[in-house]
Amino acid sequence: MEKILENIQFNITEETKGTRLDLVLSAGLENYSRSFLQKLFEAGNIRVNGEICREKKHKCDLGDMVEIAIPEPEVLKVEAEDIPLDIIYEDDELIVVNKPAGMVVHPAPGNYRGTLVNALMHHCGDNLSSINGVIRPGIVHRIDKDTSGILMVAKTDRAHSSLSQQLAEHSISRKYRAIVYSNIKEDEGTIDEPIGRDPMNRLKNAVIHEGAPGSAGARNAVTHYRVLERFGNFTLIEAALETGRTHQIRVHMSYIKHPLLGDELYGPAKNKVGAKRQMLHAGLLGFVHPVTGEYMEFSCPPPDDFEKVLNSLRK
Repeated sequence: MEKILENIQFNITEETKGTRLDLVLSAGLENYSRSFLQKLFEAGNIRVNGEICREKKHKCDLGDMVEIAIPEPEVLKVEAEDIPLDIIYEDDELIVVNKPAGMVVHPAPGNYRGTLVNALMHHCGDNLSSINGVIRPGIVHRIDKDTSGILMVAKTDRAHSSLSQQLAEHSISRKYRAIVYSNIKEDEGTIDEPIGRDPMNRLKNAVIHEGAPGSAGARNAVTHYRVLERFGNFTLIEAALETGRTHQIRVHMSYIKHPLLGDELYGPAKNKVGAKRQMLHAGLLGFVHPVTGEYMEFSCPPPDDFEKVLNSLRK
């Protein structure tokens, strides 16, 4: 009998009604490959309103209850792969990379290939921190699959411990570029709202206030933003993270009614300006070197797809 790693339940909302079920799942379960999700359909691990659903093109109705049974992996094996890396900086303690959009940071059940970890294992060999285990060697923090930009990776355990401590103390500088819906009238602002798992949809996170369902698992989250450019129906912002919760910028901007352009999970499912993913780029990262004590800061411009959308908005 198949062992189940996790059961996920959620209801179809106004934002996702009429959307193909496989597209809803791929947007919310970004660490799982589409081929893995297809196998879940074929194996009968997905139910809609209590009935097994094997049709990935099933159109969702408002209020549908979707249940997903994620099986435990049969073999836990992560292999090195010769995948090109955009390396910004590297020494014996750490490596800083520019992750492309579309690449998952670390493997997950059903998605053991093509990740940043697979590429790092090929490039670094055994020289990666072991603190996070075989699935996430060297990974100190992560950015979403469809977010591009800078990540720091620890080669040694002492580097990992130091960088993790800096993250916990909120002393690391992290700034993002994002294109959001609608015109933000104020030039800058701060969103200080706790984030936890959305009790109505476990594929998502949400702002959850004290006393509300799910508030026991919510954690404080602070995002600072400032406007860089306005386009009428859209705004380019810089967002600086004080904390680092999962999907933090995406959740916070959606909460103040300015969801990210291209974000199918927290914003409109479709757009007319050519965004194929959430328009979010981790453009700046600054930290104190774990050994030398020197403050180091790295930056990289948004990739071509981001700039293409920006140029389209400017026209």
